[in-house]
Amino acid sequence: MRMVMRIPSHRASRGVSFLNLVQQLVYLPAVLLSSIGASASITVLASSSSSEAAAASVRMNQSEPPLPPPMAKKVEHKMEMFGDVRVDNYYWLRDDSRSNPDVLSYLQQENAYTQFLMSGTKKFEDELYAEIRGRIKEDDISAPERKGPYYYYRRTLKGKEYVQHCRRLIPNFEADAPLSVYDTMPTGPDAPPEHVILDENIKAQHHDYYSIAAFKVSPNNKLVAYTEDTKGNEIYTIHVIDAETGAPVGLPLVDATSYLAWAGDEALVYITMDETLRPDKAWLHKLGTEQSSDSCLYHEKDDMFSLDLQASESKKFLFVGSESKITRFNFYLDIAKLEDGLVVLTPRVNGIDTFVSHRGNHFFIMRRSDKCFNSEVIACPLENTSETTVLLPHRESVKIQDIQLFSDHLVVYEREEGLPKVTIYHLPDVGQPLKSLHSGQAVNFLDPTYSVGRSESEFSSTILRFSYSSMKTPPSVYDYDMKTGISVLKKIETVLGGFEASNYVTERKWASAPDGTQIPISIVYRKDLIKLDGSDPLLLYGYGSYEVCIDPSFKASRLSLLDHGFIYAIAHIRGGGEMGRQWYENGKLLKKKNTFTDFIACAEYLMEKKYCSKARLCIDGRSAGGLLIGAVLNMRPDLFKAAVAGVPFVDVLTTMLDPTIPLTTSEWEEWGDPRKEEFYFYMKSYSPVDNVKAQNYPNILVTAGLNDPRVMYSEPAKFVAKLRDMKTDKNIIMFKCEFGAGHSSKSGRFEKLQEDAFIYTFIMKALDMVPAQGSGLN
Repeated sequence: MRMVMRIPSHRASRGVSFLNLVQQLVYLPAVLLSSIGASASITVLASSSSSEAAAASVRMNQSEPPLPPPMAKKVEHKMEMFGDVRVDNYYWLRDDSRSNPDVLSYLQQENAYTQFLMSGTKKFEDELYAEIRGRIKEDDISAPERKGPYYYYRRTLKGKEYVQHCRRLIPNFEADAPLSVYDTMPTGPDAPPEHVILDENIKAQHHDYYSIAAFKVSPNNKLVAYTEDTKGNEIYTIHVIDAETGAPVGLPLVDATSYLAWAGDEALVYITMDETLRPDKAWLHKLGTEQSSDSCLYHEKDDMFSLDLQASESKKFLFVGSESKITRFNFYLDIAKLEDGLVVLTPRVNGIDTFVSHRGNHFFIMRRSDKCFNSEVIACPLENTSETTVLLPHRESVKIQDIQLFSDHLVVYEREEGLPKVTIYHLPDVGQPLKSLHSGQAVNFLDPTYSVGRSESEFSSTILRFSYSSMKTPPSVYDYDMKTGISVLKKIETVLGGFEASNYVTERKWASAPDGTQIPISIVYRKDLIKLDGSDPLLLYGYGSYEVCIDPSFKASRLSLLDHGFIYAIAHIRGGGEMGRQWYENGKLLKKKNTFTDFIACAEYLMEKKYCSKARLCIDGRSAGGLLIGAVLNMRPDLFKAAVAGVPFVDVLTTMLDPTIPLTTSEWEEWGDPRKEEFYFYMKSYSPVDNVKAQNYPNILVTAGLNDPRVMYSEPAKFVAKLRDMKTDKNIIMFKCEFGAGHSSKSGRFEKLQEDAFIYTFIMKALDMVPAQGSGLN
């Protein structure tokens, strides 16, 4: 999906320094070049819709020569289908090699122009960054996880961007001793010493970007396998190291995905991609052998399907799944019988979606179909997978989202009325008949809106570990005794700077869509700062694709908005999965426009109820959420004062017409196949690049990553170029392309905070809320 699966068909180049950016801005007067980076008051003059002067001119201190924004050259590129001719003057901006000097020069000019525009508020941005960073406890550890005789955890160090992966022996460890919610990892001088398995700060020293996606400890705790990305293109290298010494074991496995699992102590299963970077092959690698000798367990040749990999909670089976947007089937690999290879568990049936796990002598299956659209849970014996028993039936009002198995319990993650639920069922002893389950035990949560996630737990224990947060409750980890119902907080994120959760209010409201559908909105604000008379600034976030649930969770950097008097809201629009499977179905394909009109309805509701006004409303979305922002900007630009479109999927029609672009074929079931006339014209009617017109737009910030593996950088670049050419207002459009990053921007934790400070500064400039220097965006 666009949030997790838009992948380019190439490896990307590195970025350049800001000095090089400025040097390539040959059209700028020297006096202005010398002023870039200095504190300045920027005033916007008139704009034009002509091809060469479509955006605002800018003067420094009202006295310097004008500084025009970069204007991309026009090279006519005609595309015709169904008698319809589209002209894309900026098609040339797509360069799969990321090496075209004209393209790189244009992107560099955009970055320098953005930095120039933001120079007048750089001092405020730096102060905001210091404020955001000041809330973080820089030296901290995660909640330790028990695995065999060790506690495993991640440590952060003061001033360091990345984590250390650590472990500590459990004193007097007994393999059969029952776990307790009160167990804690000992620390101090008498405790077993901490051992740093891997320090990402050391590994990242020679890379602009560094990310470890999978970090897997072998069953005997002697080895670690991890996946490493040093470009942001999500093409991973797999390393195996000795857990004690850090010494490499064998040669790295290259050109892999982040899907990785141990198959016993001496073998790995991993997944690679085809030439379009579609995960298509599952491999078995035996330690000590060359990658070229690995055996291919399965090759998925259908380009609408992609592979993934997971281990059962029992650690006895690995499951390879192959899925499109509406169909999923699964194979199992018995770790005790690797020589048998993959065996079909759930067959491929169009429209049937299955997720699988294992306990005792049964496989457990979460199954969705058109009839059971919110899913059911069934079980089948290992020796006869066609003999199924329904454990939890389908319910129209409750969506089953995930299941987690223990030796004696089944945990079901559900959604009802848009809110997460966790329900626990006791299972009969292994060997006893499995029958329909009743009277599950629900875990209670207090906030009106919140987020709950599963965490890794010990299969043989009665202790469920889960994560919890709300928009005013920092991320928390709980251990829950499934027998007694006792819950113990194991870790809550420390928030410095005088944070008090009681100062904030969270609410849940409902907006009416044009067809009468009620759309939930999650809201948070600081109660002593908000007037609720229409004068408060508000940032509205949305996504609405791929059945992804954007649950309201905590973000420490967001406090810098709330503490400056902002209201923050999330529109849980159709196309997401918050309200069940039908919520998703009613926001995709030929119903995609519901996503956009739902968002507009939420904005209008917030204004009607005096949470904000048009002059104080800002919007934000990333990736497929960036498509949302682009679409509503074209549809109702009058509603918003400012917009942020992060790595936005905005060139929908052109991308979905090109099957050579990675994963386009697999997403025809999400957006539609525009090679069919009905889908072509429907998609054209909302695709943001195709619908930019001569009208007033609000202030807009667009971001991209040159190495982005999900939304190619050229999509936002074309969107910006066309907006500059056609918009009729005096507002600013800024484009920031990270040369050394991908879809998730930069990789360091402080670098991500700097991005937050930059975005928040842009929003506050647009609302004239920056002290002293003024916003320059009025």
